[in-house]
Amino acid sequence: MNAMKCSGIDALTGEAVEITAAGGVITAVEPVLGPAAGLRWLAPGFIDLQVNGYAGVDYCGSEASVEAIGRSLESQFAAGVTRIFATVITGPREGMLAAMRNLARARRELPHGHAIEGIHVEGPFISPHDGPRGAHPREHVRPPDMDEFRRWQEAAEGLVRMVTVSPEWPGAPEFIEAITSEGVVAAIGHLDATPEQIDAAVRAGARVSTHLGNGSHAMLPRHPNYIWQQLADDRLAATFIVDGIHLDAAFLRVALRAKGVERSVLVTDAVAPAGCAPGLYRLGEAEVELRAEGKVTLRGTDRLAGSALRMDRGVENLMRLAGLTLPEALTMAARNPARVGRIEHRRRGLQPGERADIVEFDYDAAAKSLRIVRTWLGGEPVYGA
Repeated sequence: MNAMKCSGIDALTGEAVEITAAGGVITAVEPVLGPAAGLRWLAPGFIDLQVNGYAGVDYCGSEASVEAIGRSLESQFAAGVTRIFATVITGPREGMLAAMRNLARARRELPHGHAIEGIHVEGPFISPHDGPRGAHPREHVRPPDMDEFRRWQEAAEGLVRMVTVSPEWPGAPEFIEAITSEGVVAAIGHLDATPEQIDAAVRAGARVSTHLGNGSHAMLPRHPNYIWQQLADDRLAATFIVDGIHLDAAFLRVALRAKGVERSVLVTDAVAPAGCAPGLYRLGEAEVELRAEGKVTLRGTDRLAGSALRMDRGVENLMRLAGLTLPEALTMAARNPARVGRIEHRRRGLQPGERADIVEFDYDAAAKSLRIVRTWLGGEPVYGA
C-alpha cells in the first residue's frame, strides 16, 4: 500500500499538522511549519454503528448485489464515513442469515469492503409490544437464543460485533453475559423493561443504549420509566439519531447533559432511501416511504422506520440543535463510536499507530456547516480528488 500525506488543521486539537501514513496506519503527525492560512480541516473518518442501508440498497435483505453494496459504501464515503456496522433488523430466521451472508461476501470481495467493520443485529430479541417494537415486524420477534446467535456468526463469518436486545426477556442477562464474553457489544433497545431488568442487563455486561429516546411508547409514566433509567445509568453509553426528526432539540440537549459527550454516539439509523429521491423502498420485509421533508415511515403510516440521515449532516445537527462545539460533535461521530463499538486503532484521534481513516473538509463556523472534500480509508483515497 502506497504512503500518503495530507496537511490540515486537526479539528479535535486545533493544531496545524502534516500526517504521514503507510500500510494503512498513521506513521507520523508533525506540526506544520509556517502559516496555516488556507489549510482545510482534518478529522478521523466517521464511524456509523447503525446503518440498515444506503443509496437505495437494503442491508436487511439478501437481494442486493455485491456491486450495489459497494456503491452504497461509496455514497457514505462522500459523507465522511469510513467504517460502518451494517445493521440487520428483525426478520425470519433464514432471511436474517441470508442478509448476513450477503454482507460478509461483500466485505470479502469488494476492494473497500473492509469499510464494513462489522454487523449490528438489531432484534429479533426485542420487545414484542407496540411502541417499543418500532417498525420491526411483530411476527418475527422472539426471545434471546444463543444457538441462533451462533448461526448468525457462522453465516456472517464472525462479523457480528453488536446485538441489540431487550432486557425484558427472562433469559436476557444470561444471553448478554454469553455474547459479551465472546467480545460482542451488548446493547439494549426497543425495550419495555423495568428498572430492575435494565440494571440486571447492565450488570450482565450491556454497555450501550440503542437510539435512546426512540423505539418507545408514545406515552410513558413520569417516573419510573425506561428512558430515565437509561439516562441515569453512567455505565451505559447511548447512541442518538440526530436528524431533527427522531429527537427534538430539548430532549437531545437534556440527554447529552445526562450522558455527557463522552458517553454519547452519533448514529444515522439510515435505511435504503438515504441519499435517494423521495419514494418507496424496502427495509427487510417491509415497504417504507421517504417523504419530501426527509422523514422515512412505514408505507401508509406515520411510524418512523429508520432515517435518511447523512453522518456529515448529523455532525452539523449536533452543533445546531444541541449547541455542541465542532470537536465535541466530531468526537461523537468518530472517537466515541470506536470506543463503544470496540474498534481497535480508531480511539485516539489522528495519532501515530491509529488507522489512516481521515476526512478532509471545509468548515463554515457561522453556518455550522461542513463540506466533505476528501476521504481516506486506511490511507487509500476513497472520495475526492
